[in-house]
Amino acid sequence: MAHFPIAQTLADACGADPGGVCALVFDLTANSQAARISDLAARPVKVALILLAAWLINRIVRRWVDHAVESWLERTSTKADEVRRQSAEASGPIDDLREAALRRARLLIEQQERTSQRTRTLGAVLRSIASFTVYGVAVMMALGEFDVNLGPLIAGAGIVGVAVGFGAQSLVKDFLSGVFMLLEDQYGVGDVIDVGDTAGVVEEVKLRSTQVRDINGTLWHIPNGSIRRVANMSQDWGRAVLDVEVAYDTHITEAMDVIKQVADSVWHDQLPGATIIEEPAIAGVQSFGESAITIRLMAKTEPGEHWAASRELRARLKDALDEAGIEIPFPQRTIWVRGEDAAGA
Repeated sequence: MAHFPIAQTLADACGADPGGVCALVFDLTANSQAARISDLAARPVKVALILLAAWLINRIVRRWVDHAVESWLERTSTKADEVRRQSAEASGPIDDLREAALRRARLLIEQQERTSQRTRTLGAVLRSIASFTVYGVAVMMALGEFDVNLGPLIAGAGIVGVAVGFGAQSLVKDFLSGVFMLLEDQYGVGDVIDVGDTAGVVEEVKLRSTQVRDINGTLWHIPNGSIRRVANMSQDWGRAVLDVEVAYDTHITEAMDVIKQVADSVWHDQLPGATIIEEPAIAGVQSFGESAITIRLMAKTEPGEHWAASRELRARLKDALDEAGIEIPFPQRTIWVRGEDAAGA
């Protein structure tokens, strides 16, 4: 009959830092070999339980992220359905103003679809980050169960992380900036933006960079980390601001009436690409110049259409002011030419 060696103390059987299973078996049997065998047999079970717990936690986190994304998409879809319903009710014989309302409704639906795509992208990023974090912690805990000294590994990983961080800090900065841009919906594909040195239409938004095509047709690849400010001229609405100069001998009230009539005509026409969505307003006399009085006109437009609306307003204002006999002043200069005969005289 075989006999197991009997240890005098728990430290002799299970070491200076005994595990729970080893200590339990030693307390029950007082056999060091049985305690060691049970401890070795328990480690794979612990690792399996750790991995199972990690899998469950990962599933729970991913389901929570999916639920949050779907809830947001459901609210967005409800708003889009309401807009579609209102657009359907507005169908039939409609005038120009109601046609403009339909265009605004379609634009709102497109913006909501863009929001849905952005939400799904962020959901996928969050799920990946959650899985990496949960399984990374599980692997470290599993290695600890096999008495792997994690100190040097963590220290080595820290050194490598610092080295990589210094070398790839711009890449990390670009990535984080891209994530926050998507979260805050600062701009999207099709928006006209100004990012400082470059202004143009956004053609693609990535987590690391943004592609912008300027007015000359040049495609700029801009790292997201280098974008310190963004002026988005395509969100919600725009505003055409015109400073109309008239001569000092012009009757101000008459000039304002002519300018208001022209602006109202553009508003009622609801021109495609130059849509004014609210009644234009005359702000009043803006300034007194060297040769002119400046009257300010403001008109709220569809997003990104204030440039076209401003051009249309200027063209109509020129004709209307000429017809009303109101002078648009310009600098004039008198030049005296003195010839040799005049100089001698």
